[in-house]
Amino acid sequence: MTRALIVVDVQNDFCEGGSLAVTGGADVAGRISEYIEEHYDEFDHIVATQDWHVDPGSHFSENPDYVNSWPVHCVAGSDGAQTHPDFDTEHVEAFFRKGRFEAAYSGFEGLLAPDEEVPTGDRRVGAAVQAGEEEDEDAVGLDDWLQQHEVDEVVVVGLATDHCVRATALDAVQAGYSTTVVRDLTAGVAEDTTEAALEELEDAGVDIV
Repeated sequence: MTRALIVVDVQNDFCEGGSLAVTGGADVAGRISEYIEEHYDEFDHIVATQDWHVDPGSHFSENPDYVNSWPVHCVAGSDGAQTHPDFDTEHVEAFFRKGRFEAAYSGFEGLLAPDEEVPTGDRRVGAAVQAGEEEDEDAVGLDDWLQQHEVDEVVVVGLATDHCVRATALDAVQAGYSTTVVRDLTAGVAEDTTEAALEELEDAGVDIV
């Protein structure tokens, strides 16, 4: 089987000190880096997603309900949208950005970012990232990319368990990928919604390890 690791939204705004921080987010970033260092040779591909909002409409709100609307976060090109410094991106092959002009929880809504704009390999720390006002009609989506690389098994980790990890894993299993979520490499917004999300994922056929 061809395996891919999908690292979901390990970004500054979702970690402590960010505008929409998840408790334990920074710790998860570090644990994911350790996991990749120890297991990268077990994966054929490692990719990551980023929330990358330009104008997501009602997804942003001054009075958020924390269900369908949220405080401003991960604005395209901002420091909050960048990957957390404890997430080592050396082995990340591609990034997929989602949510420019709408709410987007699943990594499968993301589009492949240009190589020169993402924090992979030897990218200079602090290098500018352009927000971009329009989406490229020819941009490759995550599912297309995985199919092009003949991936049939995915492992999903990242933030947050009960939102973007959940949505990404559900879309993965519904698209036909053998899908696993590593629980210790995720962190959720709330305990009750996290437990509900994990139960939903198991019911959908996702392995929780």
